[in-house]
Amino acid sequence: MHTIEPYFKWRDLYIASEDTASPFYGTTYNEFSFTKKIYNYFIHPQWDKFGSSTLYLKVLFVDYDTKYAIIELIGEWNDCIHNDIMFLKRDVIDALTKQDIKHFILVCDNVLNFHGSDDCYYEEWYEDIRDDGGWITCINTFDHVLQEMEMEGLQYYMNVGIQFNDVAWRGKQPKHLFQEVHSRLHGGVQQLRN
Repeated sequence: MHTIEPYFKWRDLYIASEDTASPFYGTTYNEFSFTKKIYNYFIHPQWDKFGSSTLYLKVLFVDYDTKYAIIELIGEWNDCIHNDIMFLKRDVIDALTKQDIKHFILVCDNVLNFHGSDDCYYEEWYEDIRDDGGWITCINTFDHVLQEMEMEGLQYYMNVGIQFNDVAWRGKQPKHLFQEVHSRLHGGVQQLRN
């Protein structure tokens, strides 16, 4: 797992550790020392810790004008034992919603498992953004992860499903990924301005 690094091809557009409004502003990374782990497996040092011992993330891009954030996740999303959603909501999402971010794309290509608990933090997140037309979308979840999310009823608060599991996002510009997800949510009817 140590060879899986967060997507880096948008670093010329956005770096969370250099964004004064980011919860990761000022973070420094040691490229020569692997200290972060998921269970017994070291992960790449560029991943950001936010309170969970099994789930890490990278804020890949934030657009404060269009009000969206793209966040890549890696590991095991475990609300049952580690209450990962509480840490994600309190330590990352709340900081972004305070900056008026209303649209969240969670890239789940590297989320290996999901273990749910209750849905109160998902509901709170949804309530925070829905009046302004906001949404949360998970893209590219494994089938077993999607099944677990749906068993917990997360589809009432987040956009999850097979229609979001074939998004070829690498190689796209962030605005094009946002437009694609927005289009899938709205049936391809609305076209966003560049």
